[in-house]
Amino acid sequence: MSSQTSAIIDAYRRRTVHSARLAQQAVEVFPGGVTHDGRILEPYPIYVERAAGPRKWDVDGNEYVDYAGGHGALLLGHNHPLVVQAVAQQLQRGTHFGACHQPELEWGRWVQKLMPSAERVRFTSSGTEATMMAMRLARAFTGRPKIMRFLGHFHGWHDHAAFGVASHFDGTPTPGVLGEVATNVVLAPPGDVAGTRAVLDAHADIAAAIIEPTGASWGQVPVLPDFLEALRELTAERGVLLILDEVISGFRCSPGGAQQVYGIRPDLTTLAKILAGGLPGGAVVGRKEILGLLDVAEAAATGREKVPHQGTFNANPLSAVAGSTTLEIVSESDACQRANEYAARLREALSRVLRDERIPWVVYGSFSGFHVFTNPQRLEITAAEIEAGKFDHRVLKAPAPKSLAMKLRLGMMLHGVELFTWPGGPTSAVHTNDDLEQTADAFRQTIKLLRAEGEL
Repeated sequence: MSSQTSAIIDAYRRRTVHSARLAQQAVEVFPGGVTHDGRILEPYPIYVERAAGPRKWDVDGNEYVDYAGGHGALLLGHNHPLVVQAVAQQLQRGTHFGACHQPELEWGRWVQKLMPSAERVRFTSSGTEATMMAMRLARAFTGRPKIMRFLGHFHGWHDHAAFGVASHFDGTPTPGVLGEVATNVVLAPPGDVAGTRAVLDAHADIAAAIIEPTGASWGQVPVLPDFLEALRELTAERGVLLILDEVISGFRCSPGGAQQVYGIRPDLTTLAKILAGGLPGGAVVGRKEILGLLDVAEAAATGREKVPHQGTFNANPLSAVAGSTTLEIVSESDACQRANEYAARLREALSRVLRDERIPWVVYGSFSGFHVFTNPQRLEITAAEIEAGKFDHRVLKAPAPKSLAMKLRLGMMLHGVELFTWPGGPTSAVHTNDDLEQTADAFRQTIKLLRAEGEL
């Protein structure tokens, strides 16, 4: 627990007494008291009891407009009635058959219907597993050892993706990652066509390039469509597979993901979050001949050894029905458009607060996301310049002072709004005008609190 005191922290403690008690118990069970790094918050995180639509309630009865959004999984908000009904019905039939089942087939067909490049689908249990499998398939298919990643881009927590995201930008491994693994990962500058070409030309043994198509960490460091087009050309010319990591952007930017919006056809795509309708689930999709390495017969027919892949909860029936129901709603409604439009209005409302309060921060983003850049270096910078790709991870991922970042989130929570850790968040199709007005007012009131404490 933090010993730091302030009016914001004191008010938070008074409102969250039961969360504090649970947090004290949690440190005796979990490292740091949490089960996900994204839930770290000083002096302690809230403990949520229930959720519905765009809102959730903690164990102390406090209500929040939610911008954590199930870490981006809840395009339809919490507990969409049709998803809940589908899962409840499946619960009566069984949660794990240890066998093939019809719901997994229906789920896979929905993915193929919406995702332009999904000639074949292989389900996993998470986005991290999906990117790990995509990289393995790429190495097996090409016979090359190296993976090209882009500085600041997040692809899960496995060994090939555990550095060059928020630290170790020089390519050195983070703790527990073998140096031999790190030397087979090449980090390239996103948005820099010449720099990326030079990296590719310097390494003839690159199997695949993997990238978040909207930019690092859901567009926190944007990537422009022109760069994606150039990357597709550069990789195709060299026999390097292109992997689009659409774990966040898939079924969110549009029903067919960012690749549908930008007209980019990758060799492989990784999916999760919205894919499983708020339950655990991920997938690798892409060209038939690449995913054929998972097929005993197809691998043998091409003279290759099959790539083994297990996973106790791959395509489990509950995730399958939640995913199918969600993807059907995404396909047949304007859910993506509503979330995108809400985010655009929210970004403008928060920017208006900054202008009124004369705070040199910037609110920006694309599609159904928003980011609050606290501008620790006090640069002359605009949202248009950020979205045009003029600043890289060294600027946009530079950490704000810890106390400021913490108090910003706590202050918003005091006014009934929970931001995600960026700070910012994904929006949903069910956020309302009332949610927007409350969020903008919470932002204004929090800035006043921060100013009163000398943080601004």
